[in-house]
Amino acid sequence: MSGILSRSHSQRAVVPVAAAFALSFAVLSASASGQNVPPKAHVEEVLKGLSRSHSLGPVAISPDGSMLAYVRRGKDGSELVVAPFGDAAKTTLVTAAKKSDEHCGNTDPAWAPDSRRLAFLSDCQSDGQEDVFAATISGDVASGKAKTELHRLTEARGEVGFPEFSPDGSHVAFLYVEGATRAAGALAAMKPWAGVIGEDGVEIQRVGVVDASEHKPVAPKFATPAQLHVYEFTWSPDSKSLAYVAADPPGENNWWVAKLYTGQIGAEPKAILEPAEAAGSLHGLQIAVPRWSPDGKSIAFIGGLMSDQGSTGGDVWIIPSEGGEARDLTSDYKASAAWIEWGEKDLYVSQQSKGNSQLISLHVDGSGEEATPSIFSIPGSVGDGRMMMSLSATKDRSTFVFNANSFEHPVEIYSVKTGEAVNSFAGLHQLTHINDGVEPTWGKAESLNWKNEGFDVQGWLLYPAHYDASKKYGLIVLVHGGPAAAAESAWGGRGSLSAPAFSALGYFVLEPNPRGSYGQGEAFTAANRKDFGYGDLRDILAGVDAVTAKISAIDPGRVGLTGWSYGGFMTMFAVTQTQRFKAAVAGAGISDWKSYYGQNSIDQWMTPYFGASVYKDPAVYAKSSAIDYIDKVKTPTLAVVGDRDGECPAPQSFEFWHALRDEHVPTQLVVYPNEGHGFVNPEHRTDVLVRALDWFAKYMPAGE
Repeated sequence: MSGILSRSHSQRAVVPVAAAFALSFAVLSASASGQNVPPKAHVEEVLKGLSRSHSLGPVAISPDGSMLAYVRRGKDGSELVVAPFGDAAKTTLVTAAKKSDEHCGNTDPAWAPDSRRLAFLSDCQSDGQEDVFAATISGDVASGKAKTELHRLTEARGEVGFPEFSPDGSHVAFLYVEGATRAAGALAAMKPWAGVIGEDGVEIQRVGVVDASEHKPVAPKFATPAQLHVYEFTWSPDSKSLAYVAADPPGENNWWVAKLYTGQIGAEPKAILEPAEAAGSLHGLQIAVPRWSPDGKSIAFIGGLMSDQGSTGGDVWIIPSEGGEARDLTSDYKASAAWIEWGEKDLYVSQQSKGNSQLISLHVDGSGEEATPSIFSIPGSVGDGRMMMSLSATKDRSTFVFNANSFEHPVEIYSVKTGEAVNSFAGLHQLTHINDGVEPTWGKAESLNWKNEGFDVQGWLLYPAHYDASKKYGLIVLVHGGPAAAAESAWGGRGSLSAPAFSALGYFVLEPNPRGSYGQGEAFTAANRKDFGYGDLRDILAGVDAVTAKISAIDPGRVGLTGWSYGGFMTMFAVTQTQRFKAAVAGAGISDWKSYYGQNSIDQWMTPYFGASVYKDPAVYAKSSAIDYIDKVKTPTLAVVGDRDGECPAPQSFEFWHALRDEHVPTQLVVYPNEGHGFVNPEHRTDVLVRALDWFAKYMPAGE
């Protein structure tokens, strides 16, 4: 259950309206008195400070290393540019726009093997419908005056994403949902309930393919069968086949039981791996990021306990491309692999390790040892815009390029050489300078480690802006979603509940990575199975003890709790287990795992964690249900949720609010219209944060 919220240019609508499942109610609240509430104008000014930096989208280096393609984002859309690798400021615009002043989106660059053609997505010619385009780059790229010859390849009718050239450069493949009415995946707002549920209007994502030499747009051809929903794919080295992760529809629910398939373009596929039937430690787990080896004999992938599609973490596995027994290459690693790419013989692995983002080179000969020292290990967030922690590389894998940011560094494009051993941002090669001079408006950040019950736990601590050690401050604990995810060092924070925003308003903020998180290997990620809200809460409370003992400026009587998704559940559950928190804000939470099982659109994710369905073992679900302990709550709690949330449906928040109101605990519920699990309306995201800050200020003011 991801806590990451998406971006959009939706129209403003700030009045809460009807919830899902025909629960009709407006903003519902019990009175809450308090003082020192920050004026809304002040909060909004702080939020402006969080967004002062310029934004970058996907980035890709050409296979020969000579050129860089990257996306600059603005309020009017996104623009794609190419530049010489050595001087990213000398840009040439690549756009499908018909007029120079036209505002539209151009994104997702993917280079052809010849390093002269570039596939990308654009909605400039189809009134919001994205299509695949190809641009041939020629002329004087070094001067920023290159020439681009543009061809629209597709005439799509639906959602298009993630274009990728075949190894021989003849075709472009991409994910395609024909006739899509919503974005694929469980984060998007669910369609209103109507018709035959689970049968009518099911939208299936397949791999589309188009000839890269087309000079007029054509309808995409399908490379995968109609009965399979595809999540990720990779080309075979001979350009004749695909390997892909897929499951029976509906796609948003069945990723957790997806299989690994191979098959020639348009032919019937073969399932070469089914985790539900696999032996050993891979049994019943999830798979992601398939990558075909250069010799065509093997497929590498990531396998592990994952609570959300797209939030990838686990071990690196390899399986013969014809099928057979999968082999774990990193079974003893104290890290969580998120993305992989083949070199000539070995694998490059992008992974999370105790709060750091790392790139290593890994042998595939079974030694289980790194082929070289870590290429980089930095306290920040990295990615090229395609997948979680994915990096763009030259054909010979000598250079990797990516966006990177941290609490201290706004986003820029960086590169690293494979022979280097970098352990700080200063060691990376900075290619862009769009945010030079932009300073954080929040306080300093520290990576902390503490021990609890045999676990080494890591987390991030943000100090208040303008920190004065002689004063006393409140502490807000922000729990990440997932649970299989991790809090990272990231500029401006992520989602509606932002650690930098709380810091900028004068709070200490602790972002813990308790058991169940990524970053310390599979055993740590799996340590909260059948134990939601217990061991992970004890890890969090141990972190609060460690922080308050270390820093005398934190008032132990003013500690608050918040989180989104799984963090929202942890917030709801924690206030039933402890009186430690003086105020709480639960975003898209879960109050009753028993009723949740029958309400949500993604119940497949629960069996790996609870061991059985709720109908086979209701007791294990009741054990972690806040509603069963609701009479213990004394903490004033605000709940917020989207009315069309399929991951954590609104009735869960309604039930929690209703129970607290009956128990005469100060509470408030806000339901946001037309929002799914990932809020898309920027006004709604701002409103959530304003309300959260007001709530904390009422019950536990930031400073003296």
